[in-house]
Amino acid sequence: MSTTATTDMLAKARIAVLGYGSQGRAHALNLKDSGLDVVIGLRPNGPTWSKAVADGFHVVEPAEAVRDADLVAVLTPDMVQPTLYKESIEPNIKAGAALLFAHGFNVHFKQIEPRSDIDVILVAPKGPGALVRSEYERGRGVPCVYAVHQDKTGHAEDKAKAYAAGIGGARAMLIKTDFKEETETDLFGEQAVLCGGASELVIKGFETLVEAGYQPEIAYYEVLHELKLIVDLFYEGGITRMLQFVSETAQYGDYVSGPRIVDSATKERMKGVLTDIQDGTFARNWIAEYKAGLPNYKKLKQADLDHPIEQVGAKLRARMPWLQAGAKAEQPQLKKVG
Repeated sequence: MSTTATTDMLAKARIAVLGYGSQGRAHALNLKDSGLDVVIGLRPNGPTWSKAVADGFHVVEPAEAVRDADLVAVLTPDMVQPTLYKESIEPNIKAGAALLFAHGFNVHFKQIEPRSDIDVILVAPKGPGALVRSEYERGRGVPCVYAVHQDKTGHAEDKAKAYAAGIGGARAMLIKTDFKEETETDLFGEQAVLCGGASELVIKGFETLVEAGYQPEIAYYEVLHELKLIVDLFYEGGITRMLQFVSETAQYGDYVSGPRIVDSATKERMKGVLTDIQDGTFARNWIAEYKAGLPNYKKLKQADLDHPIEQVGAKLRARMPWLQAGAKAEQPQLKKVG
């Protein structure tokens, strides 16, 4: 673990940031505020072009941004990266430059096979773009993991650490990993716990209470709304802090009932999920689904949006004005992927 990295390695470099979504914008602004030379590469007339210009950046098409760059940061959705690489990066990136990713999916699963004459690195902040930006502005930073896949110049690791310093990660913590570990653990966390596991646990809890005759509104508050209180305690101080702030009754219920819900059989199924990630089954299925136009993805997503817990939740959230700042997130667009 390291917190001593500086931006010196990139002091005279031009950095091309491809993509200007949540992470792309945060990285670009932080790098610029760290005194580094940043150009943004975007599709002409894309939805974020004017936003990047308004933020004070020079914005050009991806191929042009790549051509003069010493480091190219690929911060677009996973599924568009292979085409972006083939069309704009591979023909234009200069020998000895660095190609940087924030997630190892395409390199690890060989959807992108980088040219042999460049450095290939990874820097992944452990937080959303908004937090990466706000922590930087406070003089702090979000911890980052970093990795080297290909070291052509002998300076690939130094470049990765300098980039992490530029976005504020070195102010907090840098953890060295590799593309395999970052990719597989990230996918597992999303599927088994953070997204898939958590959402299914909430839905099944809601259904259990409603089917037993309890009011849907009460069920919503008990299994979804109050989950934030527990997650915040986990986030602040782990299981120890959570146990400090819940009642003894809740603690006892945790000890005796938690293992009845998430038991050894659940763990075995988690291992199955991990195996599908490790052997490439999940990646192959997801890539095929994307290429087919996302028919199952759209159907499954719509089923979640149509579930009674969302219908009840929308009405209840409308009565909680402190949540309205995040109201736009209640209607996700099916076209957004990655």
